[in-house]
Amino acid sequence: MRRRMAKRFGFFLLLAAAALWAARGTEVNPAQFRNLFNSVDLLRQFFPLDWTDAGRTFAAALVTLQMAFLGTLTALVMAFPAAFLAARNTAPSRGGYALVRGALNVLRAVPEIVIALLLVPMVGLGPFPGVLTIFLHNVGVLGKLISELIEAADPGPPEAVASTGARRLLVYLYGIVPQIWPNVLSQYFYRFEVAIRASLFLGLIGAGGIGEQLLIHFKLFQYSRMAVDILAIIVLVMAVDALGGVVRKRVI
Repeated sequence: MRRRMAKRFGFFLLLAAAALWAARGTEVNPAQFRNLFNSVDLLRQFFPLDWTDAGRTFAAALVTLQMAFLGTLTALVMAFPAAFLAARNTAPSRGGYALVRGALNVLRAVPEIVIALLLVPMVGLGPFPGVLTIFLHNVGVLGKLISELIEAADPGPPEAVASTGARRLLVYLYGIVPQIWPNVLSQYFYRFEVAIRASLFLGLIGAGGIGEQLLIHFKLFQYSRMAVDILAIIVLVMAVDALGGVVRKRVI
């Protein structure tokens, strides 16, 4: 008992030391909170809301929604079969497993903003490079998440299907997919929400959408119009979350 308590105390002591080390490296200074009132003054400039550009904001929000939806949907279509090649219990070979797993890790590791910076010079400005960016990054993320769901699936159902002499594709389709599909949908809608927020940063480098609209209003110090943009973003994320909840209830 004492040994266990000593291990726990040592762990928390090590964790506290790591936190202090990180705080020192990031120059954390509580005295800087004295400038908090400057943020309060900025927030006051958000009100009353200026709806003059509401039409443009709605159009930009629609582009953001389209960009996030198309990027994540195509990513799911690509990541779902790739995940079976990247899962230990379904990969046809070790070499193929390592290759696909490595490719997914690379796509997942590169931030969206870096991918967009590489794509914009190749395909130009506008929403299309934003769609490609969201697609590439989420192939890696969704592929990794789905492969972990496959590895955690109960081996009983696929073994039962395989005992009937079914082919490997049918074993996966009827033995594994029904187990993981609700969680796949949950992960998809979460990534959909994340893609909406990521599209804001993509808009800052010319990928269009509401992020570009937000940047324009910020540069012109039109904070009351910028508040409308932020409100539109919040509504978008909440709408996607509500839609995801409805779909998950129907599926489960």
